[in-house]
Amino acid sequence: MSLRELIVERTRTRGSLTFAEYMELALYHPELGYYTGAAQQSGRAGDFFTSVDVGPWFGRLLAVQVAEMWAVVDPAGSAAQFDLVEAGAGNGRLARDVLDAALETPAFYGALRLHLVERSAEARRAQATVLAAHGPRVASRGPDLPETIRGVIYANELLDAFPVHRVAMTRDGLREIHVDANGGHLVERLEPVRTACLAEHLDDLDVPMPVGSRAEVNLLALDWIHSAAQRLERGFVILIDYGDRAPRLYGAAGRHGTLTAYRQHTDTTEPADWLDAPGDWDLTSHVDLTSVIACAERHGLRCLGALDQTYFLLGLGAAEIAGGAATRNDRAGLTARLAVKTLLQPGGLGSTLKVLLFGKGVGTPALRGCSQGTRLT
Repeated sequence: MSLRELIVERTRTRGSLTFAEYMELALYHPELGYYTGAAQQSGRAGDFFTSVDVGPWFGRLLAVQVAEMWAVVDPAGSAAQFDLVEAGAGNGRLARDVLDAALETPAFYGALRLHLVERSAEARRAQATVLAAHGPRVASRGPDLPETIRGVIYANELLDAFPVHRVAMTRDGLREIHVDANGGHLVERLEPVRTACLAEHLDDLDVPMPVGSRAEVNLLALDWIHSAAQRLERGFVILIDYGDRAPRLYGAAGRHGTLTAYRQHTDTTEPADWLDAPGDWDLTSHVDLTSVIACAERHGLRCLGALDQTYFLLGLGAAEIAGGAATRNDRAGLTARLAVKTLLQPGGLGSTLKVLLFGKGVGTPALRGCSQGTRLT
């Protein structure tokens, strides 16, 4: 049975699904979901590109920030361990790049205990091979955050892949978009809002949605940041994701929503292209940074910075890497220059990806990643 057929059958027995329920099945069904079927979905042979696909430079720069955070948490370098937790770790490529760079500082590298948090069993199986050179540093692999963390939690493009609720503002008020069956096919239906906290969440944001507009609400992102705040005893959280502030997501500027489907490096926002093919497309939407920051601070984290990836990486030395590569005339130098340019590109990864930095029990250190200013464009 295909995933579409499974969902059609489910609607017949239980009624229509919220879009969050549909997206959960489309991305994470244990056998048929998009992310569960392969160890890696990004890159030239996949459906989309991430900063990790550009090469090792993103991980090297991230390691600079993590090393500084290690020095804040353990200034004497005397602690036996420093937890490095990657949420949404995939097959471990980003963790490998971070650890490769950390090797240059033996005391820092020796303190690291890597925890790889990943739902896909296929991706988890690939981690041992990808991280073979760093085996002694890997403390755990599994689908959930460790119970207690003293160090850094980081996630690259995690929250934007969480299942979202979709809503539409009609002349009769707010409605929730459901997925239902029409014969053997899947279609959208507008239903009264029955999801607990959904209307209340939008009311609290106090951003009027224009009639005729649509938007996504990522309640699971708030659950995740709450959990991360609880489990972090002392240290930092670094989140890198596609996102924007609530007024731009839910106001007139964002009237069509941001939900996008990707397949073979083609993207579409039209449900007619992907709704009837669950499991075949990646689905993603921009994260409400306003709500994530507010939730984090309610649960004990302090926001230390919110900025474009461009400024974050410049603060960590991206320009110096590009400058050093410019003095070389070989292929490796050209590759490094092009990679850094891609990471910083306005209108591309540099400005569409946003970075949130939080601390707990560490005061308000002047982090290198924020040294170019905390600007969201």
